[in-house]
Amino acid sequence: MKALQYDVIVVGGGLVGASLALALDRAGKRVALLEGRPPRLEGLDQGWDARIYAVSPANRRFLESLDAWPGAERLGAIEAMDVRGDAGGRIQFAASDAGEPALAWIAENRWLLAALWRRLAASGVDCLPGLKPQALSADALGAALTLDDGRRLSAALLVGADGANSWVREQAGLDASVKPYGQSGVVANFDCERPHGGVARQWFTGDSILAWLPMAGNRISMVWSTSDPARLLELPPEQLAETVAAAGGQALGELAVITPAAAFPLRLIQPERVAAERVVLVGDAAHTVHPLAGQGVNLGFQDAAQLAALLAGERDAGDWMLLRRYERQRREAVKTMQLGCDGLFQLFQAKAPGLPWLRNTGLNLTNCLKPLKRQFARQAIGY
Repeated sequence: MKALQYDVIVVGGGLVGASLALALDRAGKRVALLEGRPPRLEGLDQGWDARIYAVSPANRRFLESLDAWPGAERLGAIEAMDVRGDAGGRIQFAASDAGEPALAWIAENRWLLAALWRRLAASGVDCLPGLKPQALSADALGAALTLDDGRRLSAALLVGADGANSWVREQAGLDASVKPYGQSGVVANFDCERPHGGVARQWFTGDSILAWLPMAGNRISMVWSTSDPARLLELPPEQLAETVAAAGGQALGELAVITPAAAFPLRLIQPERVAAERVVLVGDAAHTVHPLAGQGVNLGFQDAAQLAALLAGERDAGDWMLLRRYERQRREAVKTMQLGCDGLFQLFQAKAPGLPWLRNTGLNLTNCLKPLKRQFARQAIGY
């Protein structure tokens, strides 16, 4: 069977892979997008999605450039942050500190995905839903993929956008260090008794990190990074709501569960390289970070935006020098975010004498220094 020929094959049709495929299509590339589990595009307004993302202003503009930004009726906006330490420390900063209307927009996974896939349906991207790759080969001339239905695809470049457990990364021999945090992120959504005011709240408790993110309407999404997820997952809804409200000091009054709790393991994944001959990685396949800063998907969208911009106008999308340039361009931003999140996690997990006073005093001092707060706000929105 003759192989179908493309400029780029993208394996993985999640947020990052779908946005990259659209951006490459806009750049005039012939693109195939392989996704084993395509998203559901109907009935999106039936209930709420526990999996949410805080999308930075820069990445909102990227998605808007693709005509793939979801409708405002399901969006929340983070206008300010209120972060509490484990011994009286506190820092607050606002989007206005960085001259933006919001630090980030809170959007549900399925609405973001649906917006992207609706645009894909109207694009020139060759979407291959429900199919899985079986074999990958690459050499100086190109990359080839064999699918589970027997079809063969070939391209100048193959992109792995297939998540933290990336099949492409493994097949391409791109070794990665994996550091388990010994915690899981427990997520659930709640109705609130009192208005959240567009404020994202976060508590470092010493052994866990609790975050409340403002959703559309008077709702919040919780991410609780904890070493004992079973304790929360086994609670009945009413008791879960009481536990979460109490952990946040009843800041928004009583809570009511609107989505069941779910959990995912937290790991720091750092591949030694994100490019091999005719193969490159983006999104969680290329890096993961602790969710305490909510920047994982933002790093992935910037992977997609920068890779698409780099390949635009290039005849050979898989040229080795181009892939090395992409790798260098992304290294600093990814390393900075990984080291920052990991360092903050380690700082608040440490039990050494004097450290609780030191880290909480640091928060309080920073809260008094406007230039530092302005820098925190700029980092939060991806500047």
